[in-house]
Amino acid sequence: QVQLVESGGGLVQPGGSLRLSCVASGSIFSINGMGWYRQGSGKEREVVARFTSTSTTNYAESVNVRFTISGDNAKNTVYLQMDSLKPDDTAVYYCGYYQRVPVPRMYWGQGTQVTVSS
Repeated sequence: QVQLVESGGGLVQPGGSLRLSCVASGSIFSINGMGWYRQGSGKEREVVARFTSTSTTNYAESVNVRFTISGDNAKNTVYLQMDSLKPDDTAVYYCGYYQRVPVPRMYWGQGTQVTVSS
């Protein structure tokens, strides 16, 4: 089992910045497979940024350049630095972890609300 706990959401004005953190515990030994997802009101959950199984990073086109994912393997923690935030970035942000073995499955945190509004 893997537990994920997010923090760092809140209300920010357009153009502002926020930093999200996600701490993983349990049967996890690397931040590979961890990432950030979001779900806006009335929308499906979508990937924002993630570490692949080979330690590369993927970003959604809508956040590329503005958001940066980083991580600390020693702390099983990933971060999402969000700059130049827009109202369209408003969503619940979830930390996710894709476990490949022994059984492929996805783990989710409880989510943290990010609201971009003036």
